[in-house]
Order: sequence, then C-alpha cells, then structure tokens
Amino acid sequence: MNLPKIIYFLGIGGIGMSALARYFHQRGAKVFGYDRNTTDLTNQMIHEGISIHYTDSPELIPERVEMVVYTPAIPKDLAEFVYLSQWPDKLKKRSEVLGLLTSNYKNIAVAGTHGKTTTSVLMAQLLDHCRVPFTGFLGGISKNHFSNLIDRGDDWMLEEADEFDRSFLQLSPNIAVIGSLDADHLDIYGDRMTMLNSYLQFVDKIKPGGRLYMYHGIAPSELETFRKRCGDKVQFLTYGTQSNADVRVLVKETKNGWMYFDFMDETGFEIRNIQLRLPGNHNASNAAVAIRVVKDVTERMDFFEEDVKIALQQFKGIDRRFDWKYESPQNVLIEDYAHHPTELEAAIKAARECYPGRKLTGIFQPHLYTRTRDFASDFARVLSTLDEIILVELYPARENPIEGIDSWSILNQIENKAKHFIAKSELAARIALMETDVILVLGAGDLDLYTEEIIKKLK
Repeated sequence: MNLPKIIYFLGIGGIGMSALARYFHQRGAKVFGYDRNTTDLTNQMIHEGISIHYTDSPELIPERVEMVVYTPAIPKDLAEFVYLSQWPDKLKKRSEVLGLLTSNYKNIAVAGTHGKTTTSVLMAQLLDHCRVPFTGFLGGISKNHFSNLIDRGDDWMLEEADEFDRSFLQLSPNIAVIGSLDADHLDIYGDRMTMLNSYLQFVDKIKPGGRLYMYHGIAPSELETFRKRCGDKVQFLTYGTQSNADVRVLVKETKNGWMYFDFMDETGFEIRNIQLRLPGNHNASNAAVAIRVVKDVTERMDFFEEDVKIALQQFKGIDRRFDWKYESPQNVLIEDYAHHPTELEAAIKAARECYPGRKLTGIFQPHLYTRTRDFASDFARVLSTLDEIILVELYPARENPIEGIDSWSILNQIENKAKHFIAKSELAARIALMETDVILVLGAGDLDLYTEEIIKKLK
C-alpha cells in the first residue's frame, strides 16, 4: 500500500482507528481527525502531534486530503461524512485499510468473540521481548508500551481480527487464532449460524501453508468443521487448559492475582513455572496460544524459555482488562471491559480465585441495546453470582434506542436481592455509603470515566 501524505480519520478516538492513525503519523503522514468526545486517548494523540477536533464541521477538514478512513460506528448522517461522501474514491473503512496495510507482510490475526485484545497484547509483549521485528495494531492499551500501536519493524504484522461488520474478511493472515465462537453482534449477523459461516470464510483467508489455532473449549463438532475447512492447506491445532489440547497450560496456583502455570505443546516442548499477573483459566489459555505463536516466528529459540518467563513476569497488563486500579487492605477496585455474559462470568470467576471468601460487588454498564435485548437473561444469571450488584444507565454506542430495552431489562431478572440501579452521576457518593470490599467495574462503555471519583471516595 502506498502511504498517503495527508489522511483524515472519522471517529479517530476509537481504539482500532487510533492505532491506524498512530501508524500513519509515525510513518510520516500528516494525520487529522474528528471524534465526538475528548478522551485520554485523543489527548495523548494530540500530544504526539496528531490534529483532532470535536465539532462535526466540514469546514474543519483540511484541504488536499488524500484518504479518508472511517469506522462503521459513525452515524451516516454525520455532516462530515455526508460532505466527504462526494469523493467516494477517497473513502475507506478502517478494516479495508488494515487489510491493505497487512496483506503484503507476514501477519498474525487474532479472532474470536472474546479474548482478542488480551491474546494479541500478550503476543506483542512476547514478540517484543524475543526481539521479533513486528508492528502490532492492538485493541487495547498495553501498559508496558503505553499504546495500542507497537512499531518495531515489518517482518511481521499482528492485528485483531474483528468480526463486527465482517471486518476480519479483509485480512489474509499466515497465522490465525480463533479464541471463542459465542454468539455476538447479532445485530450484524442475525443468528449464530450466520456468524459461524463468516468465521469459516475467515479461515479461507489464511494463506496456504499457514496455521490456525482454535480454543479447545469450542464444541467438538464445530472444531471438526473448522479442521475440515483447513484441509491440507492450513495446519490445524487446538489450545487451552484441557489435557488433550495440542497446546496446553496447567494452572498450578493463583495467589494475590498471580497465576502460576506450566506450558507444553504438541512437539513436546515445555516451559515450567511461568508467572503472570492476569488470573483465570481463560487468560491461561490466551497465554498458551500467545507463547505457541511466538515460538512459530522467533529466531531466538536458544533463549526462548527465559524470554517467555521474563516477558510474562514483567507484563503490566492492559487498560480495562482485569485492570487493578486501586488496592488497599480494605478495598480493591478492578476494571474489566467484559460486555458479554461469557466475559462477565470469566471476570467474576477470576476475581473469586484472587480473593476467596471476600465480598464481591459488581458495577455493570450494559453495552448496546441489541446486545442487552439478545442476552438480558444470560446477563442476569451471571450477575446474580455476585454478592452485590449495581447497574447504571445503558451505553448505546452507535445504536438508537429500542423500545422496552434498558438496564432494567437485566436488573428485573437478577435473582440476587442485593441489587441496585444507580445513576452514574451518583455512583461515587452512593458507593461511599455502602459496605464494599472487592469492586469489579464491568462493561465496554464509559464507566472508566468515573473510576477516579470512586477511588477518591474509597480512600
């Protein structure tokens, strides 16, 4: 792909958009963009030299723009989008640009309805420590790198393969990972079977001679379907904590948030006594495939065992992925991006493993009207396992309201009687009056904007 000299981003503050914007900026392009909200991320990009404005005004778009990148999440009646639509040859979706950037390089694509960000950031940590020249387009902020873009060269590209809007069908990886196939984005797919068919099409995009790693916990019949789809063209391997997975980990202990585990793969290769402060079997599985994929591409096998142990022991985590924000003898506050019932269940289970016997209070913000509609009873079932539950206003993101769907759609079905609805504006003050111990802040909306205020009250 010939890199444009002047590029404009509609929705530049999105996590995927900002990684691309940073890439073009670091490669010498003049980058401009619009977003509706000021965030820490947009402020950081401005500090890096990227020009961003927050008013939907075509007059603020610079002249001589060579390419416009937009996210499907922006409203199609946005004045700037309508104006720029006069030049359709310049307009490109984020996924299309990512596909163009990565297609001419060896690349690793991490897919699945859960775990993409954690797996890809763990991979980036390992690739960097093993000194593999790579560029990583990440779906979260690595606390080791303070960014969602890691630019260490072009030998390999690492990207999240997002199923939303079928974006991952723009990619052509050498190595692909599918971490889960739980139903999601049914506003796009309609039903789970249609979603599965898109994942099968994604497998068809893997380059001949490549590899597909799939989570062993996926239904055996579906694993077999994907194995057959790979045929002789692509090597098929499973990974997980299950003893019969090709690539597996054995979790030996979780203590004070630290997970201790052993790694082994289908070749008989083993690494014993790995430490990672990212608890839960789901994260052990994410680490398993991250280790195995980096083993595929590194040239430092003489040092690989030591590199893995040091890299994971030094791993500082990911913003809003089981992210410790506050710890004292009286209170712990952890943020997690979980916004699907399966993700909530995993986060709650990990918190129980870290803090057995302690009271667990969850603050959950539902994300999207359609997701709330489709999974309200599942959300209620999982949230009922908390000791105390707080729900706040639903975060609509890109969606218009659906009549009869809101946070109460979940709250009314929660069986645990220790449940509350609290407006975000009142959250910190109300929590200060409650008996709290371990607090989980859950959801993909804007609850993170209230974390510091809550922490001040806890102090």
